[in-house]
Parts: sequence; C-alpha cells; structure tokens
Amino acid sequence: MEEEERPRKLQKLAMNESYEAEPLMTGAIGSPQYNNPEQAGIENEFPFATTEKESEEPTGAPKESEATTSTVSKRQLRKQRQREQWESERELRKAKRKERITAKKGRKRAAWAEAKEQGKNPSEEVKKLFPSSSSSRGRKATRLPLTLVIDCGFDDLMMENERVSLAQQLTRSYSETSKSTYGAHLVLSSFDKLLKERFETVLHNTHENWKGVRFLGEDYLYAANHASEWMQGPEGGELVGPFADKADAKPEDGEIVYLSSDSPDTLTELKPYSTYIIGGLVDKNRHKGICHKRATEMGIKTAKLPIGDYVQMTSRSVLATNHVVEIMIRWLQLQDWGDAFMKTLPPRKGGVLRDIGKHQGDTTPQDGDAGSSSEQEAAPDAAEAQADEPVEEQTPQNE
Repeated sequence: MEEEERPRKLQKLAMNESYEAEPLMTGAIGSPQYNNPEQAGIENEFPFATTEKESEEPTGAPKESEATTSTVSKRQLRKQRQREQWESERELRKAKRKERITAKKGRKRAAWAEAKEQGKNPSEEVKKLFPSSSSSRGRKATRLPLTLVIDCGFDDLMMENERVSLAQQLTRSYSETSKSTYGAHLVLSSFDKLLKERFETVLHNTHENWKGVRFLGEDYLYAANHASEWMQGPEGGELVGPFADKADAKPEDGEIVYLSSDSPDTLTELKPYSTYIIGGLVDKNRHKGICHKRATEMGIKTAKLPIGDYVQMTSRSVLATNHVVEIMIRWLQLQDWGDAFMKTLPPRKGGVLRDIGKHQGDTTPQDGDAGSSSEQEAAPDAAEAQADEPVEEQTPQNE
C-alpha cells in the first residue's frame, strides 16, 4: 500500500540504486553530473534543469570581431576607413584635377580671344586675370653654394602619426625650396627604415620625382662631410644674390652648423659653402634637447635662429622642420630675418615684429630643438599635388 501511494517520479528514481544512495539536488554544489537524463534513469521532465556542461559558454578562442575590437581602437578603425576611402577615390580626384585644368585653359583662351577682339594686348590681359599661373611658370631657382641637411635619424623615436606628420613636413620643405628665387642643396640623411617605407608605399614613390634633392641612407655627418664637394664645380652654385658681395669666398671657409634652439649661440647670417643641419623629428616634446645633445657629442657647432631678436612670440618658439627650411630660404631672398619670420610663422604663433632699435638683444626663451615639433600647416591642395594622400587635422605638438 505504501508503494502505491509513493509519487511516480520517486518510483523511477528508486529504480537506480546508485542514484538513490546519492540523490540529485538540482543546482546543488557537488551534485553528480550526467551527459544525459537517461544515464541517471530520469526522463526529461525538467527542461529547466541543465547540467553544468550544457549551461557553460564555450571557453575557446575569442571571436574574430572581439579580438579585433580589443586590439584596435575606434579612432584607428576610423582612420583606416578614411585611408581606404581616400585610396578608392584616387582616380576620381585625378579626373577632377584634369577637369579643372581643362576648364582653366578654356577660360584663358576665351580671355585671349576677347582681348584680341578689343584691340588690347592679349598677353597682358591674361596675366592680369591669371597672375599666379604666369608668375612662376618656367622659372628655375638659382642654386647657391649652400647645403641644408634634414637629419631623419630619429625614426625609432616617433610613433606612426608623428611619422606621417614628418613626411608631410618634408614634402612642404621640398615645395618651398623648389619654387624659391634662390635655392640650396637639399639633403635628407638617414632616410631609411619606416619613413622611407612610407614614401615608397603610401606616397607611391613621389619623392623620386623631386629634383635637386639627395636621399642618403647614411647619417647627417656623412652628408655634411660630402657637402663641400657638392657645392663646388659647375653644379655647385653661384655666388650671387645674398652672396654677391662674397665673391672671394672659398669652400674651405664654410662651416657645419647643427640648428638647435638649446644652443647658446645665435645664427646671424648664412654663409656660402656652409652646411646647416635641421633635426627632422616630431615627438610631442618627449625627447627635449636631443638634437643639441647629438651635435655636441659629435663636436659639431650648434646655433639657434634669431627668432627672439626679431619676433615677440605669444607661444613657444619651437618650429616645425618645414618652417625652419622656409625661413632660411626666405632669408636668402630677403636678407632680413624679421621679414623671413613674419612671412613664415603661422598666425596661431601670435608673432609680432619687434622694434629692433628698442629691443635689440632682448630675446625670448626658446625650448626644444629647431625643426623637432609637429606643428603642421598641411594645405590639402599642396598635399594632394605633392603626395596625393589624405591630410588629417592634427593638433599642434611641441617638441
């Protein structure tokens, strides 16, 4: 009678002696586990009761999407998508440039024909309507016996975005020297490793079309020692313009100077047959004074640009590499440091020309090395024409 009144499920549990000796407690710690209910002699009457093996999530390798998001930030993914989009639209940009050139030629032909019908000088009228296109066409810079070496031997000290900024600064440096009235020998030393790889891949070897520029895998000291040979002979340069009054200058009179704002000496003028080294470094001020230290260890003379003597700054006077090159090129044209600074410094620097008579000798403290900041004045049109790569908005970073 007692057997008949026992619940049905307990009757089935009783069929398994081993299970009866150690009853199953759902959810209890240490309860025996079975691969399926039949092993325990239990029918699947409790769908909510699952074994530990069934309820646990797989503990294998993480999914591909999870691994990607854990190693690549959202900002990096966004930049990668921008680069891919830029590359995909390369042919479209090329076609648009051709359209603009064709349209401009058409406007010039129309202006020429209109001036001819009116009895005016077509050439003069076209020059008035298109002054920028006719002012520098066919003009070749007069090379002087002067060498500017950009020391690119800081590749290992920069991050990828800083290397991108430096590549743009080098492009701007070449652009300024190529269109100036008086030019100098431009050399990129220690041009190897990741910086060179970027020019060869992302920038599609555009640097190979740069005229009058030497790319050396050797360091700046090697370039400086060979510069005296490059500045001699028919292709070495002419003693004209700013060097017109120094016709008696000799190659052995030249000097080697590493530009650094940490130097106690100030550069007053550029001398013929001299080599001036500019640090090509963008590092957010992590390696302050490294250019000056590098030069003094090698026994090379250092000097700083006289920016404090001519310009009152509202911010730090550390300059980008392309700014230093442009200032020196402008001095060759103007022979005036004040005008060279004011025509080169970006407005955000807040530079104001000093009253030289009143403030002679009054200098502004300068930090960091000349040419080792990441202040980038990248113009989209110039970057597209020179490098054809996306120009990202960058926050000014001082060395």
